[in-house]
Amino acid sequence: MLHNFAVSLKQEFKGYNASKLTQDLMAGLTVAAVALPLALAFGVSSGADAAAGLITAIIAGLIMSPLSGGYYQISGPTGAMAAILMSLVATYGMEGVYIATLIAGVLLLLSGLLRLGKLTAFIPAPVITGFTSGIAVIIALGQIDNFFGTSSQGTSAIAKLFSYASLGFSPNITAVLLGAFVVLFMVFFPKKWNAIVPASLLSIILATAVSLLMKLDVSVVGEIPKTLIPESRLTLSALNLETAGSLVTPAISIAILGMIESLLCGASAGRMTGVRLNSNQELIAQGVGNILLPFFGGIPATAAIARTSVAVKSGARTRLVGIFHAVGLLISMFLLAPVMSQIPLAALAGVLMVTAWRMNEWESIHYIFSHKFKGAMLEFVATMAATIIFDLTAAILIGVLIGLVFLVTRLSFIEINYEDVDMKRMNITDPVLCERYNNAKVVYITGPMIFANTQAVTDIAAKVEGADTVLFSMRGVSNIDISCAQALRELIQGLRNQGVDVALCGLPTRTMKMMQRTDLKNIIGEENFYWSVERVLLTNRAKGKLAA
Repeated sequence: MLHNFAVSLKQEFKGYNASKLTQDLMAGLTVAAVALPLALAFGVSSGADAAAGLITAIIAGLIMSPLSGGYYQISGPTGAMAAILMSLVATYGMEGVYIATLIAGVLLLLSGLLRLGKLTAFIPAPVITGFTSGIAVIIALGQIDNFFGTSSQGTSAIAKLFSYASLGFSPNITAVLLGAFVVLFMVFFPKKWNAIVPASLLSIILATAVSLLMKLDVSVVGEIPKTLIPESRLTLSALNLETAGSLVTPAISIAILGMIESLLCGASAGRMTGVRLNSNQELIAQGVGNILLPFFGGIPATAAIARTSVAVKSGARTRLVGIFHAVGLLISMFLLAPVMSQIPLAALAGVLMVTAWRMNEWESIHYIFSHKFKGAMLEFVATMAATIIFDLTAAILIGVLIGLVFLVTRLSFIEINYEDVDMKRMNITDPVLCERYNNAKVVYITGPMIFANTQAVTDIAAKVEGADTVLFSMRGVSNIDISCAQALRELIQGLRNQGVDVALCGLPTRTMKMMQRTDLKNIIGEENFYWSVERVLLTNRAKGKLAA
């Protein structure tokens, strides 16, 4: 793995020159401009603070980018991760977040070393779309307080929403106007200008300027420390087995989300660049980064599709773009900390509201529902609801379980057709052969012969009653399990006891191997296996010899 990584680095920097360095530098600064407001917003929305989000983006860029499985990957705090951290912060505090992040980092590192990068391929697309929409809802619900200038109680977005019934809901009109301004500004900002100046950054600058000039009475971000080693961070003395044991479940959720987000981001960017992501190397990078982040006071980080796509579109050439973006954020921290501390929380809430809306995979959702794919619709709705009500781990398990049930149902479909043998259609006029197969039937079986289809196999006996020869055409049988193998064995044995000749035709290699593992081949006789039905009919054999 290390050798392959070294080879990919050599290929990536082959022919690197000042021109490409300039491209990376400019792309990195562009990404930094996009990442700055998002890092602050996701830090606040996670239940931590803006400084934690900013530190996470900086450390992720400095550590994860050099180790990444794709030069284009830009990591940092994300809305999805912030959504699952809300309840974790409320329950365990920041120390719990730090320890859970460390455990998740270890899990991600082990996943990469064990080459588990392809596990996400087993999660159905509607499930991923469903939990993405669920997370978007959680993000939006989590920003109600900041957007409206209200206060709520609870350890989850749903609990906070219901708490308004007892606490009351009295919006701060000033906060609402600032938040609404940011939302409308981002929605109607021309896309062609967005490539030059990110709408999110510009809207926050304007909102902050208005707030400072008019001295508005709204909640602000608060102090941004000019250090990468703040007071609130993980220390080795804080680690203990009892606390770590209680945080294993949320850590698994963080690791799963980190794996899914990073690998999906890499797959998307890989299609854009034509350079395939090394998924296992990416998991190693995510693991190392998340192991170190808590010691700097950071929250969990993953590869972010928004920032990665900006890097690609800005002309990124190597993984240095991620480092340059981190350096840009670091300089912003030292130079702009006093200004950033005055950013209204309502403005950041507006950014997150728009981000939550855009997170939804609307094209996929429209496709699923417009074409009325009932299974996909159920997977989507169930996963989204489980994400909102429970947590990511439960949502993924529920979604995958539903997907497996539908998969088994679809795979259990087997088609069995019957046809009398017509020698004239094959231009066979030999009177012996015509007489031999005068009362023969062909049974065409298509689909997997698995446990769910044993009754269908048993029912064949009634369908071929009266025939003196039965030819099974099994070219369409991709697989056969022990249940169907036993049912087929009993069927053939019963036909033979009635004096019916039997032959099996066109078995695929995998099905044939299963036959060899059972005694079916011995019962029917090896000479009664043919490549095709036609081969049986063209073989001139005396009546009574077949399957005798």
